[in-house]
Amino acid sequence: MHPVLEDYLARWRLTPDGTPLTTHTSILLPVRQEGMPVMLKIATEAEERRGAESMIWWGGYGAARVFAHDGDALLMERATGEGSLVEMAGHERDDEATRIICAVASRLHAPRDRPHPPSLVPLTRWFAELEPAAERHGGLLKVAAATARELLSEPRDIVVLHGDIHHGNILDFGPRGWLAIDPKHLVGERTFDFVNILRNPDSEIALRPGRFSRQVTVVADAGGLDRTRLLKWTLAFTGLSAAWILGDGDRPDLDLAVAELALAELTRLSE
Repeated sequence: MHPVLEDYLARWRLTPDGTPLTTHTSILLPVRQEGMPVMLKIATEAEERRGAESMIWWGGYGAARVFAHDGDALLMERATGEGSLVEMAGHERDDEATRIICAVASRLHAPRDRPHPPSLVPLTRWFAELEPAAERHGGLLKVAAATARELLSEPRDIVVLHGDIHHGNILDFGPRGWLAIDPKHLVGERTFDFVNILRNPDSEIALRPGRFSRQVTVVADAGGLDRTRLLKWTLAFTGLSAAWILGDGDRPDLDLAVAELALAELTRLSE
């Protein structure tokens, strides 16, 4: 077992309750504390460390509760429910899964009686790689970059954003319902947090004929969003995601396909 896990097992009096899992951003270990199922998470990247601050700030409303935090380590509520939004979306319950995600996002965005964490990353910084990529690659990325400039110049409904809301980051916590994990610790326009629903849970589902337009309607209705604004943020973000993927030397086929769908919808609405 990783030494840092052993340190926190002793410090927080935890008992291992599963096998450690290492991702590209953290080390995870299911544990128990006085019999209660919890998750020990050790961040290995700065982005993941910042996310812990959002989890603490939300205070268990819309997100998993945090029981302890120390540097890179986070002890939080563990999802023990049997539900899966990924499975729901793949088994003719796509609309239901989308509405659940939108409800969780709305809880995260609800006003709090305390100031925002000072370390939040603004969307203007989050989108920094889009403009250079648009200059290099042109095409749809240039359209996405222009759309992002428009949106970022006049933001609306500023909230603490999750930044990565999708079917795999909203889990079933049993009696506590569906809750979010793994935020990116961003701040910006509320609509931005809904765009990932439209490119998830996978390319097969996201690109089913007619699915995009239908889910735009479901998301806009469930989230109380302006449809055109949602489409513009979708075009902007899929351009950014494509820029990241191109920077890694891979092919952003899904993001470019979703960007095309968003652009087509925007064109239709403007006619």
